[in-house]
Amino acid sequence: MNSELIIKFYSAFQKRDWQTMNSCYHSHATFYDPAFRMLDSADLKSMWHMLCLNAKDFELTFSNVKTDGDSGSAEWQASYSFSKTGRKVHNQIKAAFIFKDSLIFDHRDEFDLWKWSHMALGLPGRLLGWSGFMQDKINENALKSLGKFKINIQ
Repeated sequence: MNSELIIKFYSAFQKRDWQTMNSCYHSHATFYDPAFRMLDSADLKSMWHMLCLNAKDFELTFSNVKTDGDSGSAEWQASYSFSKTGRKVHNQIKAAFIFKDSLIFDHRDEFDLWKWSHMALGLPGRLLGWSGFMQDKINENALKSLGKFKINIQ
């Protein structure tokens, strides 16, 4: 059943169907990735909405869906043009899930933020993407974009 939930989530993501993606989450879910860092349920749902609406040249594949009791994992890859620079990104992500009440309760995506910053930002990302300063700036900009998006959809 939890494997089917992961498949439903990523199949919806392939179609940029943020409503179905968000329906896969528990009302008290949390999300973490290196760019946005920790998000609560409301913010994670707004994040998927924003990413799906803003996606350009977007393609997604997923594989290795596994579940064991109340936990699970998957691997996924996304290719897209980064909206701020227009640069092409191919990100490889490992996802880990905790389930509660047959929904995603905790979702953690892990990827190489330095590699991502090189693809998305070019030379500045390659030179500084490893640094805490640049990674904090990426987080700050991601949260700023999310905040603006939330204001605009209200």
